[in-house]
Amino acid sequence: MPLQLFVNKQVLELKISDLRKWSKEHLSDRQLTLILSFVIGLFASVAGFVLHSIIKEIQQLLTAGFDTTTFNWLYLLFPIVGIYLTSLFIKYVVKDNISHGITRVLYAIATKRSQLKAHNCWTSVIASSITIGFGGSVGAEAPIVLTGSAIGSSLGRLFKMEPRTVMLLVGCGASAAIAGIFKAPIAGLVFTLEVLMLDLTMASLLPILIASVTATCFSYIFVGSDSLFTYHMDTAWDIQRVPPYIILGVFCGLVGLYFMRTMTVCENMFAGMKRFPYLRLIIGGVMLSVLIFMFPSLYGEGYSAINIFLDGKTIDDWGQVMNGSMFYGHGNLLVVYVGLVVLTKVFATSATNGAGGCGGTFAPSLFIGGFAGFFFARIWNIYQVGVYVPEKNFALMGMAGVMAGVMQAPLTGIFLIAELTGGYQLFIPLMIVCICAYLTINVFEQHSIYGMRLAREGKLLTHHTDQAILTLMSLDSIIDRQFTSVTPDMPLGKLINAISKSHTSFLPVLDNAGTLLGEVDITKIRHIMFRSELYNRFTVKDIMTPVPTTLVKEDKMIDVMHKFEAANCNYLPVVDLNNRLKGYVSRTRMYSMYRHLVADFSSE
Repeated sequence: MPLQLFVNKQVLELKISDLRKWSKEHLSDRQLTLILSFVIGLFASVAGFVLHSIIKEIQQLLTAGFDTTTFNWLYLLFPIVGIYLTSLFIKYVVKDNISHGITRVLYAIATKRSQLKAHNCWTSVIASSITIGFGGSVGAEAPIVLTGSAIGSSLGRLFKMEPRTVMLLVGCGASAAIAGIFKAPIAGLVFTLEVLMLDLTMASLLPILIASVTATCFSYIFVGSDSLFTYHMDTAWDIQRVPPYIILGVFCGLVGLYFMRTMTVCENMFAGMKRFPYLRLIIGGVMLSVLIFMFPSLYGEGYSAINIFLDGKTIDDWGQVMNGSMFYGHGNLLVVYVGLVVLTKVFATSATNGAGGCGGTFAPSLFIGGFAGFFFARIWNIYQVGVYVPEKNFALMGMAGVMAGVMQAPLTGIFLIAELTGGYQLFIPLMIVCICAYLTINVFEQHSIYGMRLAREGKLLTHHTDQAILTLMSLDSIIDRQFTSVTPDMPLGKLINAISKSHTSFLPVLDNAGTLLGEVDITKIRHIMFRSELYNRFTVKDIMTPVPTTLVKEDKMIDVMHKFEAANCNYLPVVDLNNRLKGYVSRTRMYSMYRHLVADFSSE
């Protein structure tokens, strides 16, 4: 059997090699990129279809017999079982961290030249389907984005594409994932531009568009024309409602800020339990199951609950959101229930991922936004604050607003919701709400929920070209490890001999352990270099000078540049934590690498 597997592997590698050779002979790089973008779109749509099919089957199997008129005790069990099964799958099968899918894509782009592991093409699909199917209060979008991006990365490496092209294919995978799930090609494109990618040229947009449209078309083939959300325009927007639109936008921004800040606190709490996985499972699982037991709307992605607000017209219609809970039949408590769900959703999401589940925050941001928008509209109408506002429209705009704030992506929020619901008649209100939400949250948070952790570590690519290039640069790649060193007790005569062998204008002074003590600047000892009578009078320690500053491998490139500016020198030493010399960095070489990356980054 092992022999057969070895033979099959060899045959597969041979066929791949032949395919790679054929593509190089018959296709240009651009043609190959376009073909791969189509393939990525197809595979991403298949992954999305498989994921949602598995989730649906698991949920129907587990909850089909539940009584909607009363609470169900099994809500206390299913989420814990799902998280435990997911954690076992990750521990014994995956053997890698696959949580926070979109953050991982951002990290791969920033630090690994878009190289995602091959197992990400399928492991996230399995793990998240188990988590969400059993009730995990997270979204399936981030795992699919990771899957699509991993497909793009794998194909790029398979055909030995340039790093810039591999990055583009990763963007194609992410765009196709969003487009395929929501049947929203424009939203997929805009998501990639706003959240993942940098400055793309027109030539780069075409592959992303191909991937998005391909994924959308195949999604129509797989699941039909039905949308995730049911929405029919009953009340057109009115200029008189602009003030409540603005207030809703500010409200969504504050809700998004609450979501991000609370999520960070909860994640840090669970991260502190990393050494105690079973304690994390118990605390997170119990927290999640209790919340779902009290508020069944928190079960899974929660899109069905949002549809109740988008499709309902009366209190009785909206009251269905309380089915299966202790609030059932108490229509007068609808606003209380919705408000509590908005507050507790973030804890359910954090508990799911913190306990060992797998899922994203894309769907939770839509969920919270829909509930927050409905909550705002109901309070507004109950107390007759101003002109009547339609609850379904404000639920829709709430989804766009919170998403725009949490993801720092107003265009994604606008186009996604418009494409999802066909609500282009609400385009202007969507723009107002998203802009206000974005501006509100931007006062407190400069990065999206995906980029917050990476931003703190200086590993986040941004839309600012200079900052992006500095992020892509690696200090380790420009270290010159060829240097001539001297000891502090070396006489001047021997120093002159060492100078003749050096290719630099300075010599580092090291002790026997390799610790950097100082340096000898050749340009500053010319007055004694050629006086042979002084060769035995002076030693290195008599003429060496202190090092202006030092670098370490972990330094951010922006800090390296600042150190060069402050020291006003052409070379700086790189040392380890024990001050042992590892090499030198040339200012000239650093700026040369910077200019090369800028040119490469901007080229078509």
